[in-house]
Amino acid sequence: MVKPQTQVPELSVKTVGGSEWTLADQQPENFTFVFFYRGLHCPICKTYLRSIDRKVGELKAMGIYAVAISSDSEERATRSKDEWKIENLPVGYGLTIEKAREWGLYVSKAIKSAEPEIFSEPGLFIVRPNGELYAASIQTMPFTRPGIDELISGFKYIIENEYPGRGEA
Repeated sequence: MVKPQTQVPELSVKTVGGSEWTLADQQPENFTFVFFYRGLHCPICKTYLRSIDRKVGELKAMGIYAVAISSDSEERATRSKDEWKIENLPVGYGLTIEKAREWGLYVSKAIKSAEPEIFSEPGLFIVRPNGELYAASIQTMPFTRPGIDELISGFKYIIENEYPGRGEA
């Protein structure tokens, strides 16, 4: 388990469109918001990524960079971005199951034909510019994710009050 106030694992993935996205290369003023999603087969991920996509400009104005990453193939990630009409949020793909486990994500086996044989469950990580984990929310299934408006409200409070990361003990 990655604890707040400790360094997160290295992370580098290809993004739809061909560029490489590396966490260590990000230089936000405040945070990088990394959202690991289940993949193309997940309708709840579609709704959630679209909600984040609509708020990317607001996040950037707050000094927060956002990225969505899955263990999907390039073809499936491209379909997600296109079919879900994700226009602003970078979509990374090819997360290995080993890397997902290193980040503390839960991993599931397919129970439906539309699902990949094995894939990671959702998780979101708020990472400081120095690579230190600020906060995380990890799920064992697609439900119960914090809404983007709730997250933005929390980000505002955190930034305005220099609220420290918690859960390190």
